[in-house]
Amino acid sequence: MPMNRSVPRPPFPLPPAPLWIAVVQARSSPGDVAANARTAAAHITRAPEGGASLVVLPELFLPSYDLPAIAAAPDRHVVPTTPRGTVPDGRLDPVREAAAGAGVLVLIGAAVGHPGRSPKIATLAADPTGHTSVVYCKQHLWGEEAAFFTPGHRGVSLDLDGWILGLGICYDASFPEHGRAAALDGAHAYVCPSAFAAGRQTRAEIYHRARALENTMFSVMANPVGRHGAYAFTGGSSVYSPVGQVITKATRPRARVLIACLDPQRLADARAHLRMPLECDVPAGPKPHRITYRLGTSPARPGAGARQRPGASGQAAPEAETVFPRVVDEGDAMGGE
Repeated sequence: MPMNRSVPRPPFPLPPAPLWIAVVQARSSPGDVAANARTAAAHITRAPEGGASLVVLPELFLPSYDLPAIAAAPDRHVVPTTPRGTVPDGRLDPVREAAAGAGVLVLIGAAVGHPGRSPKIATLAADPTGHTSVVYCKQHLWGEEAAFFTPGHRGVSLDLDGWILGLGICYDASFPEHGRAAALDGAHAYVCPSAFAAGRQTRAEIYHRARALENTMFSVMANPVGRHGAYAFTGGSSVYSPVGQVITKATRPRARVLIACLDPQRLADARAHLRMPLECDVPAGPKPHRITYRLGTSPARPGAGARQRPGASGQAAPEAETVFPRVVDEGDAMGGE
């Protein structure tokens, strides 16, 4: 099959500096958005201990991944949004306050909607100014999700201080073209809040290793633990390198926060000899929507300059052996819930 040379190829510039991230693996309580926001906030406030700028929590973390409960009582589970996608719901105040206090960008899973419309599975972003909005809606719905939720209609990439982060949610990662669309938009990492149920961890690992390797980008998955109604989750949250290697992975079904450094040099090394996105012979799909965040220059960022991340100010980032895996917080085991 001849190469499609009509597809424009971006230059794929590298990020200016390492990005430290916190991947939260935790249990949320079905139907209690306020309590789950407090749980999220407790983990978010620990992120500065590892120098993280970005905190990622699982899919549907705020209502908990209990689909029958969400369908039966949407008023309790669905977070209302404005027509512009902002989220004024006061139940999320702990998340907003934690993001502001830690000076980080938080990505957290929610069910969102407008009155009279079917809800969507979404990722919300809370930034250090306290602004909270819907940044992405899941495009590929798994099984019974389609009976209650409406799929999103476009891809999204975040520009976080020069890091281009392609967004997905759980089942989206099963589709190679979803990750490739992010890569062709210049993504350095593919970030997926997820809810892979117990027994499906092998499939999740294959998906994320493949999306990382075939697109020479990092891949990040935050997965829950514990029983959520009829569903059980055993974690497996992980970060993969641009050649599909494990950087850090939660190997036990316990609540924890993983800290990882996304180093631009890993991207450079992978892309020096792996050129799949550049030589892709599939026409590019719709260009993802781009949303920009500048944490380092935000005048409203609390404590800006007060703390220094490992590898900042010209200091070399530690070798992988001294960084990965690193557990900042560990909570309750899954137990018999």
